[in-house]
Amino acid sequence: MSSVLVEQHGAVLVARLNRPEARNAIDGSVMAGLAAAVEQAEASDDVRALLVTAAGDGVFCAGMDLRAFAAGEVGQAPPAYLRLLEGTATVPVLAAVQGGAVGGGCELVLGADLVIASTEAFFGLPEVKRGLFAGLGVLQVGRRLPLGIALELALTGDRMDAARAAQFGLVNAVVPPEQLYDVALAFATRIAANAPLSLAATKELVRAGASGTPDVRDRLTDWSHRVFGSTDAKEGAAAFLDKRDPVWSGR
Repeated sequence: MSSVLVEQHGAVLVARLNRPEARNAIDGSVMAGLAAAVEQAEASDDVRALLVTAAGDGVFCAGMDLRAFAAGEVGQAPPAYLRLLEGTATVPVLAAVQGGAVGGGCELVLGADLVIASTEAFFGLPEVKRGLFAGLGVLQVGRRLPLGIALELALTGDRMDAARAAQFGLVNAVVPPEQLYDVALAFATRIAANAPLSLAATKELVRAGASGTPDVRDRLTDWSHRVFGSTDAKEGAAAFLDKRDPVWSGR
Protein backbone atom coordinates (compact mmCIF):
# COMPACT_ATOMS: atom_id res chain seq x y z
CA MET A 1 0.00 0.00 0.00
CA SER A 2 1.27 3.46 -0.88
CA SER A 3 2.65 5.60 1.94
CA VAL A 4 1.03 8.68 0.37
CA LEU A 5 -2.39 8.47 -1.26
CA VAL A 6 -3.09 11.07 -3.95
CA GLU A 7 -6.48 12.01 -5.37
CA GLN A 8 -7.84 15.03 -7.17
CA HIS A 9 -10.98 16.99 -6.27
CA GLY A 10 -11.66 19.61 -8.91
CA ALA A 11 -8.55 21.78 -9.11
CA VAL A 12 -7.29 20.58 -5.70
CA LEU A 13 -4.79 17.73 -5.40
CA VAL A 14 -5.06 15.94 -2.04
CA ALA A 15 -2.00 14.10 -0.68
CA ARG A 16 -2.78 11.92 2.34
CA LEU A 17 -0.03 10.47 4.54
CA ASN A 18 -0.90 6.79 4.81
CA ARG A 19 1.21 5.09 7.48
CA PRO A 20 -1.27 5.11 10.38
CA GLU A 21 0.39 2.02 11.88
CA ALA A 22 3.56 4.13 12.26
CA ARG A 23 1.69 7.32 13.27
CA ASN A 24 2.36 8.58 9.73
CA ALA A 25 6.06 8.92 10.53
CA ILE A 26 8.27 10.11 7.69
CA ASP A 27 10.47 7.58 5.93
CA GLY A 28 11.90 7.51 2.43
CA SER A 29 8.61 6.39 0.91
CA VAL A 30 6.70 9.28 2.51
CA MET A 31 9.25 11.83 1.31
CA ALA A 32 9.13 10.35 -2.20
CA GLY A 33 5.31 10.29 -2.20
CA LEU A 34 4.99 13.89 -1.06
CA ALA A 35 7.65 14.99 -3.53
CA ALA A 36 5.74 13.29 -6.35
CA ALA A 37 2.53 15.04 -5.25
CA VAL A 38 4.29 18.43 -5.30
CA GLU A 39 5.70 17.75 -8.76
CA GLN A 40 2.29 16.63 -10.04
CA ALA A 41 0.60 19.74 -8.64
CA GLU A 42 3.24 22.05 -10.10
CA ALA A 43 3.19 20.41 -13.53
CA SER A 44 -0.56 19.94 -14.05
CA ASP A 45 -2.67 22.61 -15.72
CA ASP A 46 -5.67 21.17 -13.89
CA VAL A 47 -4.27 21.60 -10.34
CA ARG A 48 -4.13 24.96 -8.57
CA ALA A 49 -3.76 23.95 -4.91
CA LEU A 50 -2.28 21.07 -2.91
CA LEU A 51 -3.90 19.86 0.32
CA VAL A 52 -1.75 17.71 2.63
CA THR A 53 -3.56 15.64 5.25
CA ALA A 54 -3.20 12.21 6.83
CA ALA A 55 -4.89 8.89 7.45
CA GLY A 56 -5.90 7.98 11.00
CA ASP A 57 -7.73 10.03 13.59
CA GLY A 58 -5.16 10.57 16.32
CA VAL A 59 -2.10 11.92 14.54
CA PHE A 60 -1.10 14.03 11.56
CA CYS A 61 2.57 13.06 11.55
CA ALA A 62 4.86 11.89 14.35
CA GLY A 63 7.99 13.20 12.61
CA MET A 64 10.94 11.23 11.30
CA ASP A 65 10.68 7.45 11.46
CA LEU A 66 13.67 6.84 13.74
CA ARG A 67 13.69 3.10 13.06
CA ALA A 68 13.93 3.72 9.33
CA PHE A 69 16.54 6.43 9.91
CA ALA A 70 18.68 4.15 12.09
CA ALA A 71 18.44 1.43 9.44
CA GLY A 72 19.58 3.83 6.73
CA GLU A 73 16.24 3.62 4.94
CA VAL A 74 15.42 7.32 4.82
CA GLY A 75 18.01 8.65 2.41
CA GLN A 76 18.38 12.16 1.03
CA ALA A 77 15.25 14.28 0.82
CA PRO A 78 14.05 14.87 -2.78
CA PRO A 79 14.17 18.52 -3.95
CA ALA A 80 10.38 18.74 -4.30
CA TYR A 81 9.96 17.53 -0.69
CA LEU A 82 12.37 20.25 0.47
CA ARG A 83 10.35 22.83 -1.48
CA LEU A 84 7.31 21.68 0.48
CA LEU A 85 9.12 22.27 3.80
CA GLU A 86 10.55 25.60 2.64
CA GLY A 87 7.21 26.92 1.40
CA THR A 88 8.55 27.36 -2.12
CA ALA A 89 6.30 24.95 -4.02
CA THR A 90 4.81 27.03 -6.84
CA VAL A 91 1.19 26.15 -5.98
CA PRO A 92 -0.56 27.12 -2.74
CA VAL A 93 -0.20 24.38 -0.12
CA LEU A 94 -2.67 23.76 2.70
CA ALA A 95 -2.33 21.39 5.65
CA ALA A 96 -5.30 19.75 7.38
CA VAL A 97 -4.03 18.66 10.80
CA GLN A 98 -6.20 16.26 12.78
CA GLY A 99 -3.87 15.32 15.65
CA GLY A 100 -0.22 15.55 16.61
CA ALA A 101 2.17 17.28 14.21
CA VAL A 102 5.60 17.00 15.77
CA GLY A 103 9.16 17.11 14.50
CA GLY A 104 9.09 16.60 10.75
CA GLY A 105 5.30 16.68 10.89
CA CYS A 106 5.44 20.16 12.37
CA GLU A 107 7.91 21.12 9.64
CA LEU A 108 5.30 20.13 7.05
CA VAL A 109 2.86 22.47 8.79
CA LEU A 110 5.39 25.30 8.95
CA GLY A 111 5.94 25.00 5.20
CA ALA A 112 2.23 25.17 4.36
CA ASP A 113 0.59 28.40 3.25
CA LEU A 114 -2.66 27.83 5.18
CA VAL A 115 -3.26 25.48 8.11
CA ILE A 116 -6.64 24.11 9.18
CA ALA A 117 -6.51 22.24 12.49
CA SER A 118 -8.89 20.12 14.46
CA THR A 119 -9.55 21.00 18.08
CA GLU A 120 -7.46 17.94 18.96
CA ALA A 121 -4.39 19.01 16.97
CA PHE A 122 -1.11 20.01 18.57
CA PHE A 123 2.31 21.03 17.29
CA GLY A 124 5.83 20.53 18.57
CA LEU A 125 9.53 20.61 17.72
CA PRO A 126 10.89 18.13 20.29
CA GLU A 127 14.30 17.62 18.65
CA VAL A 128 16.17 19.46 21.44
CA LYS A 129 14.95 16.77 23.81
CA ARG A 130 16.82 14.21 21.65
CA GLY A 131 20.08 16.13 21.29
CA LEU A 132 19.12 17.40 17.83
CA PHE A 133 17.52 20.49 16.32
CA ALA A 134 14.57 20.89 14.01
CA GLY A 135 16.24 20.89 10.58
CA LEU A 136 14.50 23.32 8.25
CA GLY A 137 11.97 23.91 11.00
CA VAL A 138 14.38 26.21 12.86
CA LEU A 139 14.47 28.46 9.80
CA GLN A 140 10.72 28.43 9.25
CA VAL A 141 9.32 28.70 12.78
CA GLY A 142 10.45 32.31 13.29
CA ARG A 143 8.77 33.28 10.02
CA ARG A 144 5.47 31.75 11.09
CA LEU A 145 5.36 32.79 14.76
CA PRO A 146 6.44 35.83 16.80
CA LEU A 147 10.10 35.43 17.72
CA GLY A 148 9.61 34.79 21.43
CA ILE A 149 6.92 32.19 20.77
CA ALA A 150 9.02 30.55 18.04
CA LEU A 151 11.94 30.27 20.43
CA GLU A 152 9.69 28.90 23.16
CA LEU A 153 8.44 26.17 20.85
CA ALA A 154 11.90 25.28 19.52
CA LEU A 155 13.93 25.63 22.74
CA THR A 156 11.58 23.86 25.15
CA GLY A 157 10.46 21.12 22.79
CA ASP A 158 7.01 21.44 24.38
CA ARG A 159 3.70 21.11 22.57
CA MET A 160 1.42 23.93 21.45
CA ASP A 161 -2.27 23.20 21.10
CA ALA A 162 -4.38 24.30 18.15
CA ALA A 163 -6.07 27.17 19.99
CA ARG A 164 -2.75 28.75 20.98
CA ALA A 165 -1.32 28.16 17.49
CA ALA A 166 -4.33 30.01 16.05
CA GLN A 167 -3.82 32.84 18.53
CA PHE A 168 -0.35 33.44 17.10
CA GLY A 169 -1.34 33.01 13.45
CA LEU A 170 0.13 29.61 12.66
CA VAL A 171 -3.36 28.14 12.22
CA ASN A 172 -6.05 29.76 10.05
CA ALA A 173 -9.03 27.89 11.50
CA VAL A 174 -9.73 25.45 14.31
CA VAL A 175 -12.70 23.14 13.74
CA PRO A 176 -14.23 19.99 15.24
CA PRO A 177 -12.46 16.82 14.03
CA GLU A 178 -15.42 15.63 11.99
CA GLN A 179 -15.44 18.90 10.02
CA LEU A 180 -11.69 19.14 9.38
CA TYR A 181 -11.41 17.64 5.91
CA ASP A 182 -14.50 19.36 4.52
CA VAL A 183 -13.43 22.77 5.84
CA ALA A 184 -9.87 22.35 4.57
CA LEU A 185 -11.05 21.21 1.14
CA ALA A 186 -13.42 24.20 1.00
CA PHE A 187 -10.49 26.56 1.73
CA ALA A 188 -8.42 24.85 -0.96
CA THR A 189 -11.29 24.98 -3.47
CA ARG A 190 -11.78 28.73 -2.91
CA ILE A 191 -8.09 29.29 -3.56
CA ALA A 192 -8.05 26.99 -6.59
CA ALA A 193 -10.89 28.96 -8.19
CA ASN A 194 -8.44 31.79 -8.86
CA ALA A 195 -6.03 32.35 -11.74
CA PRO A 196 -2.93 30.09 -11.70
CA LEU A 197 -0.40 32.80 -12.55
CA SER A 198 -1.95 35.16 -10.02
CA LEU A 199 -1.74 32.48 -7.33
CA ALA A 200 1.90 31.68 -8.09
CA ALA A 201 2.88 35.35 -8.14
CA THR A 202 0.96 36.21 -5.00
CA LYS A 203 2.37 33.28 -3.01
CA GLU A 204 5.97 34.02 -3.96
CA LEU A 205 5.71 37.77 -3.43
CA VAL A 206 3.86 37.64 -0.10
CA ARG A 207 6.43 35.20 1.25
CA ALA A 208 9.33 37.21 -0.17
CA GLY A 209 7.98 40.43 1.32
CA ALA A 210 7.48 38.81 4.72
CA SER A 211 11.00 37.36 4.80
CA GLY A 212 12.73 40.47 3.42
CA THR A 213 14.11 38.75 0.33
CA PRO A 214 16.67 41.19 -1.18
CA ASP A 215 15.47 40.98 -4.80
CA VAL A 216 11.76 41.20 -4.00
CA ARG A 217 11.27 44.41 -5.99
CA ASP A 218 12.87 42.81 -9.05
CA ARG A 219 10.60 39.79 -8.66
CA LEU A 220 7.62 42.14 -8.32
CA THR A 221 8.56 43.77 -11.61
CA ASP A 222 9.03 40.42 -13.33
CA TRP A 223 5.70 39.10 -12.12
CA SER A 224 3.92 42.34 -12.99
CA HIS A 225 4.99 42.09 -16.63
CA ARG A 226 4.02 38.43 -16.78
CA VAL A 227 0.67 38.58 -14.96
CA PHE A 228 -0.76 41.93 -16.03
CA GLY A 229 -0.08 41.14 -19.70
CA SER A 230 -1.41 37.60 -19.50
CA THR A 231 -4.33 36.00 -21.28
CA ASP A 232 -5.84 35.26 -17.88
CA ALA A 233 -5.78 38.95 -16.93
CA LYS A 234 -7.87 39.70 -20.01
CA GLU A 235 -10.14 36.75 -19.22
CA GLY A 236 -10.64 37.95 -15.63
CA ALA A 237 -11.76 41.38 -16.81
CA ALA A 238 -14.02 39.92 -19.51
CA ALA A 239 -15.63 37.47 -17.08
CA PHE A 240 -16.30 40.25 -14.60
CA LEU A 241 -17.98 42.38 -17.27
CA ASP A 242 -19.95 39.40 -18.61
CA LYS A 243 -21.00 38.38 -15.07
CA ARG A 244 -19.73 34.82 -15.55
CA ASP A 245 -17.09 32.57 -14.04
CA PRO A 246 -13.67 32.96 -15.65
CA VAL A 247 -12.07 30.11 -17.57
CA TRP A 248 -8.37 30.18 -16.73
CA SER A 249 -5.67 29.02 -19.14
CA GLY A 250 -2.63 29.61 -16.94
CA ARG A 251 -1.15 31.88 -19.60
